[in-house]
Amino acid sequence: MALASLVLVRRMEGFFHALFFLINLLYVMSAAWCTATAAAGIKEAASDRAALLSFKSLIDDDPFGALSSWNNGSLHYCRWRGVSCGRRHPDRVTALDLKSLRLAGSVSPSVANLTFIQRIELSDNKLDGSIPEELGSLRRLRYLNLSVNSLRGMIPSSLGNCSNLRLLNLRCNKLNGEIPPTLSRLSNLRELRLSWNTLQGTIPDSLGNLSSLLSLSLGNNSLSGAMPPSFGGLLSLKILEIQENSLTGTIPPSLTNLSALNVLALRRNKLHGEIPHFAELPFLSYLDCSYNYLSGTIPISLGQLSSLKYLILGMNNLTGEIPSSLYNLSSLKGLELIYNQLEGTLPSNIGNALPNLQVLRMYGNQLGGQIPASLSNASELCDLELSLNAFHGTIPQSLGALQSLLRLILTVNRLEARNPSDWSFIKALTNCTSLQVLALGHNQLQGTLPKSLVNLSTSLNVLVIANNQISGIIPTEIEKLINLTILAVNGNDLRGTVPIEISHLSQLQYLDLSNNMLSGEIPPTLGNLTRMDKLYLGNNEFEGAIPLTLSNLLMLELLDLSNNRLSGSIPKEVLTLSSLTIFLDLSHNLLNGSLPLEVGNLINIWGVNLSNNRLSGEIPDTIGKCVILENLYLENNLFQGSIPPSISNLRGLEELDLSKNFFSGQIPAFLDELPDLHYLNLSFNSFEGRVPMKGVFKNASEVSLIGNSKLCGGIPELHLLKCTSDAFATKHHSDYKLFCV
Repeated sequence: MALASLVLVRRMEGFFHALFFLINLLYVMSAAWCTATAAAGIKEAASDRAALLSFKSLIDDDPFGALSSWNNGSLHYCRWRGVSCGRRHPDRVTALDLKSLRLAGSVSPSVANLTFIQRIELSDNKLDGSIPEELGSLRRLRYLNLSVNSLRGMIPSSLGNCSNLRLLNLRCNKLNGEIPPTLSRLSNLRELRLSWNTLQGTIPDSLGNLSSLLSLSLGNNSLSGAMPPSFGGLLSLKILEIQENSLTGTIPPSLTNLSALNVLALRRNKLHGEIPHFAELPFLSYLDCSYNYLSGTIPISLGQLSSLKYLILGMNNLTGEIPSSLYNLSSLKGLELIYNQLEGTLPSNIGNALPNLQVLRMYGNQLGGQIPASLSNASELCDLELSLNAFHGTIPQSLGALQSLLRLILTVNRLEARNPSDWSFIKALTNCTSLQVLALGHNQLQGTLPKSLVNLSTSLNVLVIANNQISGIIPTEIEKLINLTILAVNGNDLRGTVPIEISHLSQLQYLDLSNNMLSGEIPPTLGNLTRMDKLYLGNNEFEGAIPLTLSNLLMLELLDLSNNRLSGSIPKEVLTLSSLTIFLDLSHNLLNGSLPLEVGNLINIWGVNLSNNRLSGEIPDTIGKCVILENLYLENNLFQGSIPPSISNLRGLEELDLSKNFFSGQIPAFLDELPDLHYLNLSFNSFEGRVPMKGVFKNASEVSLIGNSKLCGGIPELHLLKCTSDAFATKHHSDYKLFCV
């Protein structure tokens, strides 16, 4: 018994010795592992810090000092601005958020060394350069937003390796090349935003494999080819934006499978064919297929889209009537069907059927009938545009109930106002206190302007009542409309003088009083309208001199005083307006004297018409400074002398008319060297000698030389006499060469 106990004791001692050894061994191994792990952690932490400093080193400009804390050696990098670290791994960077800080520079490839990072947010900065290919190694990355920068180059195909990516936002950069098909590997991707770049090529069909995708934005690029039918498999998709590209083909019928779709934007492509029947899209709230080549009728089935708020189908080739089913869409806020070939009428109850309507744009169709008075029941309507149709009858007085109305555009219809009561809508519109645009031009409005016109909203920016049959005078109280920037009453039967009160409209930029019967002098006070860029006073009965004060209009781009009875000389002060870039038309007046040398100041102008006056003297050489000039009309004046050699500087000249003057000498050879000249009229002058045969002179339909009895030669179609000697022509050509030297 004792022996057995002794044996047991010794065995137990051996066991405890072994156990003690094992415990010590485990302790040593654990300590070694902890030491190794700590060393690795320190190494990885150092790597993260180095990666951040590398990122900072490539930032060229930090206007807000956002990265100033990154230089603080006593501050742990996890506390640097924009840097977040994890909880389980407190020294590992998990997020970098530096959006909207105007950082300039490039993205360092060392960011790829932040192997624990899940979120990179660098949007709305000024970063340029390329997207580092190395970012494709970030397997933990869930969120990558580099939008609204100036990044260039191609989208790295390696991003397809970021298998946990939920959001990839590269919109609003300068990226080019094709969309990498490798992005279709991102099976967890919820949002892909690549819009507003210069991406090219076709859309990869494999993107249809991204079954988790909720939002796909590829708009405003240069993508081509057909829209992949595979998109019909993106059953979770809520937003599909491919607008402003060059896509061709038809709209895939498979898109009708996208039962979760909320937004479908296909605007400004080259799509053709018919609009699919999108009846089975219960959540669709925004449908924009405008600016394409779609044809056929508007599908009746669109009336089943009960959630639809915006339907935009303008600028296509749609025909037929507007389906009555559309007026069942009581949630509709915007309906735009502009520039199609739609016909029929608007239902009389449209305002009751679409009570939430805010925007109704139907212009550029073949719609007729009367404008429904019920539109006043769409109390939120702010934009009503029905121009370029065939609406007739009077303008409903009930429109004055639209308190939110901003724009009322009814131009180019057959709307009538035959007696004062038909103008009652103007008084009603004075209740629309936010009205900014009122355009009633090209209708059949008659009678005098109602006094209530000047009581319209002081917010009114645009007033267009041109090309009607309005008589009477321009009311002096027009000055009450203090925020007018555009006033067009041209093409009526207005009489009397221009009220000087118009000069109190200090915001005015566009004034068109042309084609009336206005008389008296042009008010010098118009020179106070220093914001004016276009002034049309032509085709009236104005008399007297051109006001010198017009030279105060330093923003003036176009001045038309044609077809009046203006007299005196052309003020040299007006010719100092280098802002004149479009046209100067003083034709058909009684202007006399010479053309001032200051005409050479019109260095940016496209066209000048001084024809049908009594201007005399020679064309000044300074005309050659007007190097942008394309059209120059000086016919039917009293000009004399030769054509100045400086006209050879007008390389863009397309039309030149010097007919019915007293020009003499030979036709300059340089005229046949003006590359764009396609209309030249030198008729009824005193030119002599040989006619050139090159350039514009090669085509008899482009040149007129009649009434110059001493001309000879030229192409046979001009029917001129044969030249008897080349000596005179040769001498002239040599003189021209000498002048050029």
